[in-house]
Amino acid sequence: MSGSVEGVFFDLDKTVIARASMLALGTRFFQEGLITRRTVARSLYAQTVYKYLGANERRLKRLENAVLNLTQGWEQSMVLRVVTEALGEIITPLIYREAMDLIDLHHLAGRKVFLVSASPEEVVGPMASFLGVDGYIGSRSRVDEDGKYTGELMFYAYGPYKVEAIATLAADEGIDLSSSYAYSDSYTDVPMLEMVGHPIAVNPDRVLTKVAKERGWEILEFSETTKVSRPYLVRTLRNVALLVAVLAGGSAPFVGRSLLRRRRDHQPS
Repeated sequence: MSGSVEGVFFDLDKTVIARASMLALGTRFFQEGLITRRTVARSLYAQTVYKYLGANERRLKRLENAVLNLTQGWEQSMVLRVVTEALGEIITPLIYREAMDLIDLHHLAGRKVFLVSASPEEVVGPMASFLGVDGYIGSRSRVDEDGKYTGELMFYAYGPYKVEAIATLAADEGIDLSSSYAYSDSYTDVPMLEMVGHPIAVNPDRVLTKVAKERGWEILEFSETTKVSRPYLVRTLRNVALLVAVLAGGSAPFVGRSLLRRRRDHQPS
């Protein structure tokens, strides 16, 4: 179907937030007894590699396999609780102010805004709810009848699968991709950036920087992280809790705007 609505697709890690979300949560998982000190040390090393060398298919695949093996047997409800509780303390201070401002500007222009990330939906969903976007796409792990992760993926929001999910979402929402926007830091998201009429590289890795310059794509540098007031955070986390209940019940890889569109009424100072 030919769309008339403009869409905006934001990658999450190092585009909306300053670090890899799953790695940033390592300390909290350790505090909950889910991982060991050795695993925390490995995650810190992985963060350093990610920061200075960027993401590539091999590194992302290794991280994916490590996370699947690590989380096998974990209860989904516990992961959702940990992520929700960590949102204010760990994740929120990592959000780029520039990304928040752009989300607001796109909404004011009447565009639909989505988070699209290979990170687990247990992370992407609460972040999407917090930011007040219209929906999200995230990776989904298989959960058994006891609510525990099996160590298998049902949907991996990466590469061609991410592109396919965006195309499906655009068709369902009546979005015209040729007039839409996409933001990412990694060259692994070039296929996503190629889908839209306005591709934007944010804090791009070396390969994406080269591609963006060759193709005349806009390049942005985000640097300023922000904070929100505690009263606002408490109100917003209540909204996140509603989404957590939906995720625990087994939702689709992305959730529509009826659940996620809760506009932020606070402009951080």
